[in-house]
Amino acid sequence: MARFGAVIHRVFLPLLLLLVVLGACHVTPAAAAAGARLSALAKALVVEASPRAGQVLHAGEDAITVTWSLNATAAAAAAGADAGYKAVKVTLCYAPASQVGRGWRKAHDDLSKDKACQFKIAQQPYDGAGKFEYTVARDVPTASYYVRAYALDASGARVAYGETAPSASFAVAGITGVTASIEVAAGVLSAFSVAALAVFLVLENKKKNK
Repeated sequence: MARFGAVIHRVFLPLLLLLVVLGACHVTPAAAAAGARLSALAKALVVEASPRAGQVLHAGEDAITVTWSLNATAAAAAAGADAGYKAVKVTLCYAPASQVGRGWRKAHDDLSKDKACQFKIAQQPYDGAGKFEYTVARDVPTASYYVRAYALDASGARVAYGETAPSASFAVAGITGVTASIEVAAGVLSAFSVAALAVFLVLENKKKNK
């Protein structure tokens, strides 16, 4: 029995300690996201979007051209500072004016709690600069927006960012569910109903006169 206890002590105890250490060192992507704060990220990307301030785009129809590049004037642009950047994720964010009174759209410094940048519009490998065109998705609601881009490391964690000026936001007119074809059909049915009622009244009037 004592010998068995010694084996347990020599073999299983070190294994248990190893598992505990590995568990403590392992950080899941979710945990990494929970600890990321916008204020702690380097503003190392320059982001530009084609819409003018105040311009109205239509969901499902209009497109946005987005360009991003490394900020050459930022301290983060020092030689090799972007070596850990592996991808760039670009999002559409609610502008401050469209967050007022809407808790489900609120920006938050803790990125795991941020609800402003809900719409992912592209993700591409980091290569120092990039450009793409995005057609505004049909499910984007009516609101004012700006564009933000995150630089991601190999684990997918956000390590830097850049954005268009929230104060120079553009607007999106969302799809209401009433399309032009529905409006036309409703108009035709209304006209038909009026015509049918008129015919009915004429016939009724003729019957009375007889």
